[in-house]
Amino acid sequence: MFELAVSTSGQGCYDVTAAVANWLSNTQCKNGLLTIFIRHTSASLTIQENADPDVQLDLTDALNTLVPQNQNYRHSCEGPDDMPAHIKSALTSVSLTIPVMNGTMTLGTWQGIYLLEHRDSSHKRRLVLHFIGN
Repeated sequence: MFELAVSTSGQGCYDVTAAVANWLSNTQCKNGLLTIFIRHTSASLTIQENADPDVQLDLTDALNTLVPQNQNYRHSCEGPDDMPAHIKSALTSVSLTIPVMNGTMTLGTWQGIYLLEHRDSSHKRRLVLHFIGN
């Protein structure tokens, strides 16, 4: 098991594919399952297209449209972006499971692993990586 720290600079999609692949290669794992878990309730994970950066911008825009900040949320003590961040996290994923074959994640040609930061300010997010297999 390993904890990967990812610094964010506000809302958006942060590609963590290379960092995860680097850890996986250092473990010398061959075949099995990789689980990635984010230890936060206002950020999440997704697998998404990595060829066109407009996809990540459109995804962030769509989540902001679905979950606007200007609602009258009961939970507001941590700022106007906090409750929307919790809702966005609930709509996406807090963990991913990826098959590993011959030491490589079996992502599709245009797939990347993204941390979705749902808060406006910078944060240091922690991802737990766990491999099971041989």
